[in-house]
Amino acid sequence: MLRLGEIVMIVMEKKVKQVWSMEVRRNIKICSGAFRISPRGCITGGDGGYMPLQIRRQQLAMNYWLTLQGHGVSHPAKGILPTCWEHERRQNTSFGGLISEKPDDSLFFVDIGEQKKSVRPEVQERKKGKKSKSRPLRIDLILQHDSFVPPPKDVLAYQQPNAKKLRRIAENAEKLAAMGVLPRRQKRLLNRRPATKTSKAKTAANNFPDRPYYDLWGGEAKETADPYYLEQTGKRRVKRPEKLNAKPSILPAVEVIAPGGSYNPDFFSHQALLLDAHEVEVKRERAELRIERQLAVKREDTATEETVFQELVEGLVEEEEEEEQEEDVSIRGGLQQEKKTEKERKRERADKIKACKTTKPFSPNSQQKQAARVFTDKKQQLFQLRSIQATLKRREQRTRERVAQRKANQEAEKSMPRRLGRLKFQAQDLEIQLSDEIPGSLRTLRPEGSVLKDRFKSMQKRNMIEPRERAKFKRRLKVKYVEKRAFREIT
Repeated sequence: MLRLGEIVMIVMEKKVKQVWSMEVRRNIKICSGAFRISPRGCITGGDGGYMPLQIRRQQLAMNYWLTLQGHGVSHPAKGILPTCWEHERRQNTSFGGLISEKPDDSLFFVDIGEQKKSVRPEVQERKKGKKSKSRPLRIDLILQHDSFVPPPKDVLAYQQPNAKKLRRIAENAEKLAAMGVLPRRQKRLLNRRPATKTSKAKTAANNFPDRPYYDLWGGEAKETADPYYLEQTGKRRVKRPEKLNAKPSILPAVEVIAPGGSYNPDFFSHQALLLDAHEVEVKRERAELRIERQLAVKREDTATEETVFQELVEGLVEEEEEEEQEEDVSIRGGLQQEKKTEKERKRERADKIKACKTTKPFSPNSQQKQAARVFTDKKQQLFQLRSIQATLKRREQRTRERVAQRKANQEAEKSMPRRLGRLKFQAQDLEIQLSDEIPGSLRTLRPEGSVLKDRFKSMQKRNMIEPRERAKFKRRLKVKYVEKRAFREIT
């Protein structure tokens, strides 16, 4: 059919040939089932460098499938195309059918290692009797080892550091093992105590109806997870030291004021609170008076005209007496500074040696007297047992009293503010109203004090922070006042 079309096209004119060729190509594409854009060479099988039609179809299907994979599920083509077009067909074409239908021998094999292949080509006999050699490729022959000399051994691969030492140690170990002597490491392993197996605590299920109740808002939450899991994952809380739980003071965080501080107090309780405030003021006045007395000047020490004139004259009269005393002191000092000669020192040393020799030596009678005196002293101590026992009892009683007093002082110090900084703690002034200032109702009550200052003083009293004073800000540079230009022009 195609040859007949070529003969007819030779006889036709140029324009008719173009129309005829277009119709022929269109009909050929329709008959072969090719696409409209498929080139003619892949249909006619010409030598134009085109792929065959079947391969081109597979390529176009693969390109479309790859393009389709880049889109999401919402692509309309994914809902139209069946699953077999994409999945089942791919399995059939890639693996020669479904894997589930294939036998095990075609899917698996036994690995028995690499088999040595003979270098010489095998000789195959044809049916006609002629011998033909199946030669390998030339590139394989080039890469083959054609030398009959074996390769040299790698000496470094067989070397081992400290080989002689290790061999000697192994021989000694074999000798000791033959004698029944165990090495030290093995002895320690045998003597080690077996580890006690701790049974893991089974955690109760959350849906167990008979589980015990616990407070959700309590201090510590109940751990329901496996303790080994918590320990390995590091989710278990670190044990809090006991020292951190101890409070620095036993005072409560909020102290209850005296009953006299109420907005409508009782007469006696209000008078008691006034008395406490009065004592605080009296102590403050006494401290101020003490400082004034220490800084005050006595009347006798005040300077008058007579005392001033006497001080001026005293220096002139006593000058001559002071000069005479200085001369006497210089004479005495000169006498004392005279050094002894060598003869005088030797004479004094010889006199000391003679004095030591003339003293009576230590006689045996004196030794006996001293021993008898020691014996009588020991005898006398036997009669002093009662008095010694009484003194010991008094000493123990005094020690117990001191211990009790020390404990009482320690307990008292717990409720007292300690010295934490360079400043001492000063208690806050009592917030009190006089009898004529007490209001009749809560509406007319006048607030006094500050909640912030009260909490700050409470923390200082409970030894949580050190006593502080307000910082004094000092300007490094003076403020410069400048008159503005616009204002200067008006004035």
